[in-house]
Amino acid sequence: MGHTLEQFSRQCHDFLKNNPGPAGREKVAGLLKEILLDKEFIEKHLHANVGEREVIYEDPELGFCVVAHNYPGAKNSTPHDHAHSWAIYGQARGETEMCDYELIEAATADKPGKVKLTKRYKLVPGVAHVYNEGDLHSPERKASTSLIRVEGTNMAKVTRFKFEAI
Repeated sequence: MGHTLEQFSRQCHDFLKNNPGPAGREKVAGLLKEILLDKEFIEKHLHANVGEREVIYEDPELGFCVVAHNYPGAKNSTPHDHAHSWAIYGQARGETEMCDYELIEAATADKPGKVKLTKRYKLVPGVAHVYNEGDLHSPERKASTSLIRVEGTNMAKVTRFKFEAI
């Protein structure tokens, strides 16, 4: 039997309510890995009409979101964090090259922060990776990709500082 969004969301809620820190997020990432291998779930929630960002669930108590992403063609992002929140990237289709960074100089509202590249790795289908508060990273997609992300809060409503790699 396949997974449903309702079951997945409820399990995420329970993991995060019982352990709201990094250990709870790792449990969510483990569950997300299972979801990424569920072809029926992926086809239902990452169908062709899903755009680059579609919130498919927002928890009314804890505020975390499950977000579906379809990126047509190549797409890159500059180094960023998730401000006061966290995110779990789950690769469903395609491949994303991720870069992690070390903070060299803090950002302000007026000036981008400076970061230094520390690690490169690939997210491939079935991989889920946790980015905790302050974890600086950037994705590079050379072709079309799809992913499911779990965000600690709806990131569309969060103002973030800019960073540049040196």
